[in-house]
Amino acid sequence: MNRQSRRAFSRYSVAGVLGVSHSGWLRALADSVVDPHQHPPRRSCILLWMHGGPSQIDTFDLKSGHENGGPFREIQTNVPGIHIGEHLPRIAEQMHRLTLVRSMSTKEGDHARATFHIKTGYPPQGPVAYPPIGALVARHLSDADCALPGFVSISPARGLTPSTLGAGFLGSRFAPLTVGGGLAEASDAYAPDVPGLDAAPGIDGPRAQHRLDLLLSHQRTFLASHRDGPHVAHQAAVEAAIRLMHPDARSAFDLDEESPSLRDAYGRTHFGQGCLLARRLVERGVPFVEVTLGGSNDGTSGWDTHYHNFEAVPRLCRVLDTAWSTLLDDLQSRGLLDDTLVIWAGEFGRTPKINQMQGRDHYPTAWSTALAGGGIHGGGVVGRTSRDGTAVEDRPVSVPDFLATVCLALGIDPGESHVSNVGRPIHIVDKSARPLTEIVR
Repeated sequence: MNRQSRRAFSRYSVAGVLGVSHSGWLRALADSVVDPHQHPPRRSCILLWMHGGPSQIDTFDLKSGHENGGPFREIQTNVPGIHIGEHLPRIAEQMHRLTLVRSMSTKEGDHARATFHIKTGYPPQGPVAYPPIGALVARHLSDADCALPGFVSISPARGLTPSTLGAGFLGSRFAPLTVGGGLAEASDAYAPDVPGLDAAPGIDGPRAQHRLDLLLSHQRTFLASHRDGPHVAHQAAVEAAIRLMHPDARSAFDLDEESPSLRDAYGRTHFGQGCLLARRLVERGVPFVEVTLGGSNDGTSGWDTHYHNFEAVPRLCRVLDTAWSTLLDDLQSRGLLDDTLVIWAGEFGRTPKINQMQGRDHYPTAWSTALAGGGIHGGGVVGRTSRDGTAVEDRPVSVPDFLATVCLALGIDPGESHVSNVGRPIHIVDKSARPLTEIVR
């Protein structure tokens, strides 16, 4: 949104919409906006989502000297004995904060199914509307007094698995606010924007105030005799929207409040500015933020490198290395890293064997993820793959294992259950999970 429209809307949202409404509770909503300078009282999570499935052999589990290894060399990190790919030099200096999981071993090799699986913990089958991990974290860690939503997804890849951009059986209250998601929506500064917060053209402050008062008056009358689920959910959505319209809440999305030098440090890319926005959101109490690298937000097929893998990986890693390392430093400098779990993951890995198009294909059998920050011991590696990268030789990690570890790091009991849309209790994570308790602090 431009500065003129922001200033104009702020004037009437303070004096009108969130000021002297007849409803009475609008002022309470305005007063509930959290102080952006207060650290969140509970842990938060930032998921750096690598859409398309990144190549583990070219990032965190190199196989130098083997024909599967490809042309990239490995470099020493700041933790003795741990080596990673040469295109992540700044992350190599952050290894004391990270734990690498090199032994992910899953079964889904299709983008949509694998994305659904790792984000919900369950395979996409049957009538149960499983919620994604973002909605579950929002359900358990959201502050009811926070004006911002509990789950925000920045520049998501919307096409493959729209169900993971909902909340499943948890209901719309915990569905994500999606921000950005296309090149056409971006400015030269790559600033993510929140649609729908500006007044319609030609609608001034008093008129907008009158419309809200009319809506709320009809809503109160209707709810007096219709207190069932959908109508109450609609009321909650209206309240959440009005909270978000408050200038203090809206300002969370205004990256112009940050110094140009810090914005440069994150990288003037969709992903870089998305990581900066993620920091601003967890700083204000949002418990789960997802930032996507790949697909619609960079004009490419992202990490789905069936073709020209060795051209795409360095380009993607430049964006990733700059933004991820700055995010960790920024969180640390603000005293937020101990409260913020940062996850790096995609839906699966890539084949160790290089195909005829100098690419790597889908490979869920043996691949890598990474964890850092809140609740995690840094400077370690879990698991080991074979010399050729085709198999896990030590500590295979399943999707339930991984998500149970995430839950424990966030202080959530992975064995807790919720009543699903079909009326039966569903555990947050399948009971078969063996969390990586050795890396959780």
